[in-house]
Amino acid sequence: MAEFILNTDDNVYVPAEDSYLLADNLLIKEGQSVLEIGTGSGIVAMYASKLTDKITVTDINFDACQLAEKNFKANGIENIEVLFGNLFEPVKNRKFDVILFNTPYLPTEDSEVLEDTINYAFDGGLNGRKVIDAFLNEVRNHLNDGGIVQLIQSSLSGNEETLDILDKLGFIAEIAESEHYFFEDITLINAYKI
Repeated sequence: MAEFILNTDDNVYVPAEDSYLLADNLLIKEGQSVLEIGTGSGIVAMYASKLTDKITVTDINFDACQLAEKNFKANGIENIEVLFGNLFEPVKNRKFDVILFNTPYLPTEDSEVLEDTINYAFDGGLNGRKVIDAFLNEVRNHLNDGGIVQLIQSSLSGNEETLDILDKLGFIAEIAESEHYFFEDITLINAYKI
């Protein structure tokens, strides 16, 4: 796949294996509208821009929004809308064909919470599900019929629980890809809205 110029920032998650697991497995057709929650450096959105020209990204970390814009500009990508805010707040009444999210999935004790904005990138609360559950609670309202959600999480934050919730919400969901690292599996879950 294409190589991109990638600027980084100490306050923004640097793309790692989980980012590329999502970027390498995007299910986006030309002309589809895409929302990426938590864009970070913007790397996943840049891969998505090769597939469609209707992309919106959000991030709760303002430094990430600025870095993503810088990276899009450095790569001559002009078709991505960048919005600052938490989860779906910046796109309140909008719907998309594809929703992407590399979730903050690490189970985090209070003593492990960082004071910096980088904390947003990994802090999943005590069971790793704080942000995942909030996302799942709203995602159906922002997805067009026949649309797909692609999300990354860890076996440490309960893959089966995510699949069960998606099932109850009326999605057909599956673990599409999984990679083992040290003490966890990083998984890509695809969920289709029917």
